[in-house]
Amino acid sequence: MKAVVYDRFGGPLRIASVPAPATAPDGVVLHVRASGVCRSDWHGWLGHDPDIARFPHVPGHEFAGVVEEAGHDVARWKSGDRVTAPFVCGCGTCPECLSGNPQVCERQTQPGFTHWGSFAEFVSVRNADLNLVRLPEAVDFVTAASLGCRYATSFRAVMAQGALAPGEWVAVHGCGGVGLSAVQIARAAGARVVGLDVDEGALALARSLGAEAVVNAGISADVPGAVREATGGGAHLSIDALGSAKTCADSILCLRRRGRHVQVGLLVGEEYRPRIPMERVVSWELRLLGSHGMQAAKYGELLDWIVAGRLDPMRIVGRRISLEEAPAELARMGRGGAAGIAVIDRF
Repeated sequence: MKAVVYDRFGGPLRIASVPAPATAPDGVVLHVRASGVCRSDWHGWLGHDPDIARFPHVPGHEFAGVVEEAGHDVARWKSGDRVTAPFVCGCGTCPECLSGNPQVCERQTQPGFTHWGSFAEFVSVRNADLNLVRLPEAVDFVTAASLGCRYATSFRAVMAQGALAPGEWVAVHGCGGVGLSAVQIARAAGARVVGLDVDEGALALARSLGAEAVVNAGISADVPGAVREATGGGAHLSIDALGSAKTCADSILCLRRRGRHVQVGLLVGEEYRPRIPMERVVSWELRLLGSHGMQAAKYGELLDWIVAGRLDPMRIVGRRISLEEAPAELARMGRGGAAGIAVIDRF
């Protein structure tokens, strides 16, 4: 099969012909019809994810496609089924999976990290009966691939972990794929939104998706103060969708008393363990939460909102590209400068 491959962290990204994945007894092989290009893939390419341990490696973890072949132990899926999957796949037997939380599975697998991913014509998904999501006919493959890591992660971060209520103020720090998804989801849920970014194009897109106010965090001398002013006292819920020491601290400090901070963006390098303004957390009784993807079993509400027209993930898709264009797109993610997300839809 044709795939994007790299042979070392930070090394050249190339198109190559490689063997297609084998079908595990409890898994499936999907014919990939669309695959999102995510900043997490960029982090993996640069060596920021310890799950990538063997080379050559094929990135890609946001995908949708058609079941090409199902293993003999798979009960729910057959050849020809239209499906997607969360970026975190559970083992099905650990305590977290048994409690309904495979997004924090103790033995999780992640296509594009623990094994070859979806920047390819085919990708394998293990424990398919637990991890696959059936696509409604009304949801096309590009839309489904755009859910992948970013949109589904944002949906759970805002609605489940963040426990958003209509009328509340939400601050979204970082208006990339995750952040723009959060803006749209929060507005659809009846919230008021402040979008924050350093790029005016991203802020304009946040406004177009329903942000009532925006703050250029690269210009503002007091980002938390700007949010408190825009919201009349601070956000009820704040999402760090980027992942840096500054956005994490700003997200916490922009909250009103008893507010909720949800950390979605990954911090790397020297910022891996940032300093937290814990005195504010204690004195204002703030709640700090993490959010790591979404369970396959919980996709139903998200898909229902899409089919009903409450959400339109395609509004954050900025570019539809070919597999041959994916190496340049992935390398570009470290430089920023393009609003919206890219989805591979030609293989």
